[in-house]
Formats: sequence, C-alpha cells, structure tokens
Amino acid sequence: MAARRTAGAKFTTTKSTAAQSCYQTRAKLWRWEGGKGSWHFMTLPVALSQEIRLVDAGPRRIGFGSLRVTATIGKCTWQTSIFPSAEARSYLLPVKSAVRKAEGLREGQSVALTLSVRRAG
Repeated sequence: MAARRTAGAKFTTTKSTAAQSCYQTRAKLWRWEGGKGSWHFMTLPVALSQEIRLVDAGPRRIGFGSLRVTATIGKCTWQTSIFPSAEARSYLLPVKSAVRKAEGLREGQSVALTLSVRRAG
C-alpha cells in the first residue's frame, strides 16, 4: 500500500497489511515520575490514536487496553506496547533508556518515529 496522509492529521500510513498497520509521525518525549523511578513516554497525536482505535484495536484488548507495537526511532527498533491514556485521549509509547541514549534524545524534544501496530484479534 502506498503511503497516505490523512487530511488534517499529523501522521502518514505506510505498508499496512492484514496483520498490522504502519504509521510515521512525530511526538514529544516527556518524563513521568512516580513510585521508584521515572519513565519516558511519547504521546501519540490524537488523530493517529483515533485511527489506531478504529483500524487496529479490535474488540479484544490485552492488559489495560494496550496494543503490541514495533517502534523505530532513528536506527533503534524495539518491541513494546502502547497504552491508552484517557486524560490525553491518546496512546502513550514508552521509550527505553537504551533508545534515548543511543539516539541522544532529550526530554521535550520532538522526535520522528515509525510505529507498526499489530492488529488485535
């Protein structure tokens, strides 16, 4: 499938198949502090999150409504899950320390990423 940009949205759909959808977008890196440490996340654009809910989430959800993804930032690719945030009306992507260090990412930085979302059953 050829890349398509959704009108008014801040993402591009690329290489979608029956098993997964692939998206390219930008999002800011932010830090959440709580409990015994801090975590870094990116909040996906609301329009992209709506697309994921409509196309990929399906009726079955695993823990907390999360969806399995493969994320790529720069030269780093890793498997993780995105988690819905009612407050942000969006999905949150956790970004591992190893990725942040390898790509030289800083809190508050807008980062280009590719996300392959595995479609729920």
